[in-house]
Amino acid sequence: MQKYDRFITNSVLLTSYIAKENTILMRTLLLVLFCLLSFNLFSQDFNETLEDVRIAEAKSALNQIMHRANLNTGNYDLKYHRLELDLDPSVAFISGAITSYFEAKENMSEITFDLSNNMIVSQVEQRGTLLSFTQNSDDELVVTLPLIQNAGVLDSLTISYSGNPISSGLGSFVQETHNGDPTIWTLSEPYGAKAWWPCKQDLIDKIDSIDVLITSPQLNPSNEEYIAVSNGLEQSQVVNGNAKTTHFKHRYPIPAYLIAISVTNYEVYSHTVSNNGNPFDIVNYVYSESLANAQASTPVTVDIMDLFINLFEAYPFEDEKYGHAEFGFGGGMEHTTVSFMGSYNRNLIAHELAHQWFGNKITCGSWKDIWLNEGFATYLSGLVFENLDGNDTFRTWKQQRISSITSQSGGAVYLSDTDTTSVSRIFSGRLSYNKGAMVLHMLRKKLGDANFFQALQTYLSSPEHAYDYAKTEDFISIVETSSGENLTEFFSDWLYNEGYPSYTVSWNQPSASEVLIQLSQTQSHPSVSFFEAPVPIRLIGTLGEELDLVLDHTFNMQQFTETIGFEVQDVIFNPESDLVSANNQVLGVASFETENELKVFPNPSTTTITIQKPEALVVNSIAVYNAIGQLLYSSEWTQTIDVSSFSSGLLFIQFQTNSGIINKSLLKN
Repeated sequence: MQKYDRFITNSVLLTSYIAKENTILMRTLLLVLFCLLSFNLFSQDFNETLEDVRIAEAKSALNQIMHRANLNTGNYDLKYHRLELDLDPSVAFISGAITSYFEAKENMSEITFDLSNNMIVSQVEQRGTLLSFTQNSDDELVVTLPLIQNAGVLDSLTISYSGNPISSGLGSFVQETHNGDPTIWTLSEPYGAKAWWPCKQDLIDKIDSIDVLITSPQLNPSNEEYIAVSNGLEQSQVVNGNAKTTHFKHRYPIPAYLIAISVTNYEVYSHTVSNNGNPFDIVNYVYSESLANAQASTPVTVDIMDLFINLFEAYPFEDEKYGHAEFGFGGGMEHTTVSFMGSYNRNLIAHELAHQWFGNKITCGSWKDIWLNEGFATYLSGLVFENLDGNDTFRTWKQQRISSITSQSGGAVYLSDTDTTSVSRIFSGRLSYNKGAMVLHMLRKKLGDANFFQALQTYLSSPEHAYDYAKTEDFISIVETSSGENLTEFFSDWLYNEGYPSYTVSWNQPSASEVLIQLSQTQSHPSVSFFEAPVPIRLIGTLGEELDLVLDHTFNMQQFTETIGFEVQDVIFNPESDLVSANNQVLGVASFETENELKVFPNPSTTTITIQKPEALVVNSIAVYNAIGQLLYSSEWTQTIDVSSFSSGLLFIQFQTNSGIINKSLLKN
């Protein structure tokens, strides 16, 4: 059994409320009460680039929305919502009654909900008593409670409201047509739920359980049946005259932005996932004009579901459903148990399904941590390419991510407070999606497959975060504990700070049995002084031999001597695109005899150094770097260099010559 219905801690209050409900709702709440009594001890396609997916996910709010979790909603803990909604897909309007159970976290005299001020509240009722309320320009509904509600006490109220959410301009409630047929659908991420229902837009206060009852006309203007969709398992369809009420029940914790509804003349068909002997349905709600394409495209969802189950754990909502509901954008949105889809390409199917684990089961604890949703879902879509298509395709996928990441020199995966006021920054395809995904891939390469996947399984099953939320520091702690490795430097470089490294690989083969490799690095952004990373190198022999090396690069100008059994013809840097980097170069190194003949003196030096070279050696350029790879000086051939302005410490001088690269070190006093 899943964690749910913890809000039923006051059976007297609940019983009193049940007495006022109609037969359908009475059965629902009595079932909830039974669950409490019984389970009281329970605890809780490839050509599409990722930027296309980012745009296709169609986040609802406009860039000018400046909203965060409302501090005025922080004094209570939401336990349950029942959304009783009335709408007609041919009309841009919604009315409804939202019943909310909440537990006071401190003594309360009023309670605040998020609701756009163009929505009109007609009444707020608590056990037959009408309560006073106000709506303000900050999109708040403030309800005055009849008595002080003490900390730890559970209570409830019902808000009746109506309005045209479209006039709010949020784009989170859409009334339109498809092929001439009316439809209404919602998409509330990140800040759009308040546009169409009174809620609490707070990521870390998930609603433990919801019932959604959607009443609409039974038939559309063409006498085709309207089908309603929402989260969880469909319980019933009840026809009353020309109206039909469809009831959905979802018994897992869920944040407001993942609650969704849609109504139109859907065609419905299913696939079944075997789920290791515990089958469940993937239910597809599609427009009739899309039916043939959808039926050809969605069966792969079963294969992707099986892959994710095998790599991570059971589908988190297997006792309810998974499904797709078509809506009016070209992409998708990962509403819990039912992703809204504007197309059915495999990449998008994989991305939205991945969110059911990473984003829905465990939700990012703030929008600063959005990579825990989007970076993970992006990487899981990459794993689909790896496992269903093979390594060549996966390599190309990684190359595309790296090209996107390195198209600009800066930008951190982890957001600043200011970043969270920009929807386009929250959902940055380059940073939240692509770089977040490649950070996971580099973590996988650092830890090894066994440790990496075990760490993610531990994260998903952790009692503190499963069906709840996590922040970046929580994820890091779990990975470090699971793997036994200190990853402070790794995450500091790749998550919290900006940019990427560029490498120069210098090599020669001094003997038949060994190869000498030197790595130097520069950084695209000053926030990182040096990227410590495992650097992948592939040696190619004159007879086609191959040897893959992973060099543990911990300081600049580091040299590695590797044993080898063939003559090296070529060295390939980052052959599988496992490391985020750009502007790299591989250079053959001059022979040791030539290197020894080129001298730099005095060494150590405080002012000027002199360079002495053999007559046959042509020096094309000289570059001086400090110990962290910053370029201090560059020139064409010169016999002297003034180093007096350089800071004291170890310096590296690189000579590009007609015999290859020659590197020298210099101690600056």
